[in-house]
Amino acid sequence: MHIVHTEASLGWGGQEIRILTEAAGMIARGHRVTLLCPPQARIHGEAAACAVPAVGLPIGRKNLVGVLAMRRWLKENRADVVNMHSSTDSWLAAIACTTLGAAPPLVRTRHISSPVPNNLATRWLYRRATRHIVTTGEKLREQLMRDNGIDGAMLTSVPTGIDIARFLPGDRAAARVALGLPAAATIIGIVATLRSWKGHSYLIDAFARLCAKASAPALHLVIVGDGPQWGALQQLVVERGLTKSVTMPGNQGKVTPWLNAIDIFCLPSYANEGVPQALMQAMACALPVVSTPVGSIAEIVEPEGTGLLVAPKDAGALQTALARLIADPALRTRLGEAAHRVAVARFPKEIMLDRMEQVFQNAVAASRPA
Repeated sequence: MHIVHTEASLGWGGQEIRILTEAAGMIARGHRVTLLCPPQARIHGEAAACAVPAVGLPIGRKNLVGVLAMRRWLKENRADVVNMHSSTDSWLAAIACTTLGAAPPLVRTRHISSPVPNNLATRWLYRRATRHIVTTGEKLREQLMRDNGIDGAMLTSVPTGIDIARFLPGDRAAARVALGLPAAATIIGIVATLRSWKGHSYLIDAFARLCAKASAPALHLVIVGDGPQWGALQQLVVERGLTKSVTMPGNQGKVTPWLNAIDIFCLPSYANEGVPQALMQAMACALPVVSTPVGSIAEIVEPEGTGLLVAPKDAGALQTALARLIADPALRTRLGEAAHRVAVARFPKEIMLDRMEQVFQNAVAASRPA
């Protein structure tokens, strides 16, 4: 098949990483893959490193220029299926395809749990223009059925897969030496784009409360990532007097060493989540995780089984869960080992590729001339 991915976003995060991981995997299976995206988008540059062909088009906004650019490219380049990923490129591709005589079937992937409008235009986009919809978690699939009345037969949940061979438990002491992190401290870590809904501010608040206790052991917090909240989070660290206890190394191309260096992984998201890759990666590295039941997170984090779940936007509850793990190394080990077993069994990228390949094949088989 010739699989075409469209992505209008200029940002960088789990969604864009999944697109490239999936695209590279399909190329390895013998499919032809092309990514259409704005030339200034970060994914356009990152695609080259993944050996994924990318074409720069002016599709960053919903306008006639984008529609015409999309239509021109699809008319001149035969595609078997188009996989759309963000709102803007979904609208541009859908409108462009209505004017083509033999348009390819459209598959829409929903990566996050934000509500989908239930107006007439959006119902046309999701129910008529799109052949099939993929969600990154079962809760997201149920949300579209419940809130938007979409037939379950049009929906498939395909969680993102990760490269299990890359994310492995490692030597914690050696990782800390290599990264310049304190050897004796209990280290809490988060790997995520610095966006408000990832909950970094609540984690910093909870960490400050833990450090304020007179009997607190040596603690350290590692915040890996970059994004729009960088300045605000740095300022919050300063205001809470935590500059010596918090490391913010920015975006890291290889996060496994950072995961190997920490004791507890925390992702206190309060919105817009599917199944976060960062949680999968941490679990694959045999880390106990603390998170929230937002989006489809509860589908992979079993309370008391592979991690702990707390209410979103609740720094007090987050503090309590972290304090429990800090005080109980045996619990950390038990949860981490269970998390690793789950990751190896459920998260390999081959499972994602198998299911997406079937979705694409079904869409092609069911398509018919307009």
